[in-house]
Amino acid sequence: MRRFIIFLISAVTLACSASIPSYAQNAKAVDNALIDAVALFDRQDYKGALQLLKPLAAAAPDNDAVFYYMGLCSIYTNDAESAETYLQEAARIDPSNFWYRDWLGRLYTATRRPELAIEVTEKLIKDFPKNTELYYSLVNLYAQLGKPEKMLATLDEIEAVQGKSEAVTMTRYDVLMRMEKAEEAFKALEKFNDEFSSPVILSAMGDYRLSQYEDSLALTCYKEALNLDPDCGQAAVGVAEAYRIRRSYPEFFGALTDFVTNGNLALEPKTEYVTMVFQRAEPQFLKNFRPQLDTLIETYLAQAPTDSTALQTAGSYYYATARNDKATEKLARGAELYPASLSSRALYVQLLSYSENWKELADESEKAFAAFPDEPAFLQYKSIAHYNLQDYAGVIEDNERIIAKAPGDTAVTVPALATIGDMYHLLGESKKAYSTYDKVLKLNPTYVPVLNNYAYYLSCEKKNLKKAYAMSKITVEQEPDNSTYLDTFGWILYLQGKAIEAKPFFKHAMLYGGKESATVLDHYAEVLYALKEYDLAKVYWNMAIKKDTEHEIADLESRMKAKLEAVGK
Repeated sequence: MRRFIIFLISAVTLACSASIPSYAQNAKAVDNALIDAVALFDRQDYKGALQLLKPLAAAAPDNDAVFYYMGLCSIYTNDAESAETYLQEAARIDPSNFWYRDWLGRLYTATRRPELAIEVTEKLIKDFPKNTELYYSLVNLYAQLGKPEKMLATLDEIEAVQGKSEAVTMTRYDVLMRMEKAEEAFKALEKFNDEFSSPVILSAMGDYRLSQYEDSLALTCYKEALNLDPDCGQAAVGVAEAYRIRRSYPEFFGALTDFVTNGNLALEPKTEYVTMVFQRAEPQFLKNFRPQLDTLIETYLAQAPTDSTALQTAGSYYYATARNDKATEKLARGAELYPASLSSRALYVQLLSYSENWKELADESEKAFAAFPDEPAFLQYKSIAHYNLQDYAGVIEDNERIIAKAPGDTAVTVPALATIGDMYHLLGESKKAYSTYDKVLKLNPTYVPVLNNYAYYLSCEKKNLKKAYAMSKITVEQEPDNSTYLDTFGWILYLQGKAIEAKPFFKHAMLYGGKESATVLDHYAEVLYALKEYDLAKVYWNMAIKKDTEHEIADLESRMKAKLEAVGK
């Protein structure tokens, strides 16, 4: 059953007796047993409390408290159906009791039945019209059902009971904005502000003005809010945003510095805004204002030099501005200070990967996995490091450990086995590679990365081309625009003496990235040569030579020269 959570006001803890007497015709025994059950309930022994309460329900069917506590115990043992039955019975016995009906309404809300919760809440409001919490609950329930008009009407009722407030006004503003009644929403803010001075409302007015590109009016609202409350973070951010939008950068950085150095404001809003500034900024802005941004970041970090979030933010900034050494310094510091912080360790590992610091990545990934043994992603990063260090045996070991952490989970096992197969091939152990690929295909017969690699390696050995063809055919059917898979399938057709059939696959590959691969270009040239399209073959061979900057195709130039000379080209 889906877990549901309801906050509970604990009953007063009472003494617990040792045994349950016979309840028949004995009201005192019932009361004593109920006291014992409540004591168990307060100690969070809900099952034990239910064992005492169930016989009481049979012995005293008109005791509303018994059914009430049975309902609460059922809530905490995740038995919503029984909880509903018991609470309904308690409310039936004593319909005047607020808590019985209130908890029934909360149960309906927790189990996602807002219509029933609304019915209960509306009736409670009639009986308890001064309880404003009921009105707020009703607003939330109408929001779940998407009934903004009902929400507005209920907000009016709240104001009739308790008068105007920031909370009601802001809720009304949000509802009207969602209804696309922007002018009416803004007038609601203005009306409140005419009667009461509120930095919260003024900040919201400033945000609205700014959204309408009325930066001067927005600044007026924000500054008035700050006059009322110098520690109003929303207004402080608004001032900075207004200056940024009008490109008044000296004022922008001044306002932002004031914001981040305000010791009365929490770190979280500072982090959110500072991060937004550099993440959304255009490259030219980051370049032109790097000194100011550097000063800002160091000023921000100085407010909490050992805070993990601040260190992560500073590290992210330096990475975004291509200064990996400084980024590594900040994130390494965070990982050192907070070895038990998953996010600190993960960000540091990710940065080492982006920075291609393979040796450090391998070491740090192992340390992180030792600290968080339920996070195999760290082993995956270690595997990436070993691959780039050309430690293929290490990659195999990493992926074997990944599989051991999730036995039977094909989402983990299949890609890990596929990687192991690829590493065996790089180590020159083809039999082990093919055996591993066979294991993958037993688990997932249509896993295209393995189907493609298996087929291609067979084609390179010119072995079992029938099997290679069948596997490769599946890959181009599943991903018809993948140039790598098109190349494999086209090459197998060529090796089978079907150059005419192969050509369309290579032509298609050229449209989807094939021109970026020297191997694909070389294969296409061979197909064209076989079809006696010698001039076109020469064009693609020359393209292949330009792309093969690492000289991975050892005989490319000599083979092209010999073949073209043989046909007088």
